[in-house]
Amino acid sequence: MAGSVIIPKSFPKSSLKQSYWLRYLLLGLLANAAFGTLALLYLKLVPPTYTSHSAITLPEAGSAANVNLPNIGQASYENSSPYASSTQDPRENYKFIAQSEPVLSAAASQLNIPLAKFGTPRIRIIDGTTIMTVDFRGATPEEARNKSLAFYRAFEVKLNELRGEEAIRREAGFQTALSDSWKKLETAQQRLSSYKADSGLNSNDQLKDLSNNIEQLRKQRVEILAQQQQANARLSQLSASLNLSDLEAVDAFTLQTDQIFQQNLKDYSEASASLSVLESKFLPDNPQLVTEKAKQDAAQTALLNRSRYLLGKPVSQAVLHQLSLNSTNSDSARESLFQQLVTTQAEQKGFQAQAQAIDQQIAQLQDRLNKLAQKESVLDALKRDLQVTEAVFSSTLTRLDIGKSNAFGSYPLVQFITPPNLPQTASWPKKEFVVLGATLGAFFATTGIALLGLNQYYQKLASIQPTSKAKKSEV
Repeated sequence: MAGSVIIPKSFPKSSLKQSYWLRYLLLGLLANAAFGTLALLYLKLVPPTYTSHSAITLPEAGSAANVNLPNIGQASYENSSPYASSTQDPRENYKFIAQSEPVLSAAASQLNIPLAKFGTPRIRIIDGTTIMTVDFRGATPEEARNKSLAFYRAFEVKLNELRGEEAIRREAGFQTALSDSWKKLETAQQRLSSYKADSGLNSNDQLKDLSNNIEQLRKQRVEILAQQQQANARLSQLSASLNLSDLEAVDAFTLQTDQIFQQNLKDYSEASASLSVLESKFLPDNPQLVTEKAKQDAAQTALLNRSRYLLGKPVSQAVLHQLSLNSTNSDSARESLFQQLVTTQAEQKGFQAQAQAIDQQIAQLQDRLNKLAQKESVLDALKRDLQVTEAVFSSTLTRLDIGKSNAFGSYPLVQFITPPNLPQTASWPKKEFVVLGATLGAFFATTGIALLGLNQYYQKLASIQPTSKAKKSEV
């Protein structure tokens, strides 16, 4: 029919949907199957990795030592805690050393494996503690643990090397200081010894001993002077009893103590006694009488000459008779008094001589004390200098000895809290992570495919509907 419009049948929407969505459903199934297959292949093909866990701690306790040196001073040593400083953490230093190439290379060489295969430990520092955790991975549990053990051995060796180097440098510094202080000590000792030898002053006790000796001598002098005064008093009393003056008593003492005078006096007395007997028997011109008279005259001449020599002045026979005792003029009482006079005069002379000797000793000791006292200040200064050098030397030596006992220095002791374990299960791959990853990947892939299909469907549908409306309008 001319001019007639042919209206097409309605668009089959249900057939379009089925054919369209079937493609995206297949695509989604393929995507999910791919993720599942990849997950299975990953679990099957990727070799398992085992992780050995361990933990160490760095003690924070410090140490201190004090040494008292009698009569010298005090030496002290203090090893502060490594955590005392707020600007540094020794664990960070240890972490750097542990991850350094020398340590890892040494550990790898122990296992005869290359450094790249040995790997780097995973080290974590737990805040608020002194603990560090160390994790090593390996293809087998034994490999992971062996890596940890080799690492700790290499780590300890490195720390010991650092401690040894530090100890050598520290000891070198101490040895230099010790050598300098020893030289100063020798110089101070030499100066003190030389001054003692030159000055004659060895110690302050020497001055005290001199002062004590002077005081003792002064006490003795006082006692001797008192005894001398007593002797003078007795001498004066005896002189008065003998009717002799003090000078005459001195002359009598001089004559009585001279042996030659006494011998002459004895000869004179014997000759006088013999002459008295002969005069009673013979006439004056008797030869025997004349001979004895000559002996008496000779003895008298010798006696006068000796007395003149002793007393320094001419003495008459009468004076000699008064000053001396002999068999003709003595009586028991006067003889006893004269003996006491002689004894007392001797004691008085002895006390006087002792007093003079003590005065000389006191003067000598006082002069020596004055000279030594002037040198005491120099001696004290040299002693103080020696004590200071001894204290410095002893302190340096003590710090050297204590420093040797402190083997850890700037690198504290490392202690195991948890030794490297033998892992029982693989740390990677973890099935739950792989399944979760595959699930999420399938979910996102499915979601993406669905959204893509909806977008394509609505775009297709929008392009068909305007064409149908145009054909209807033409009819």
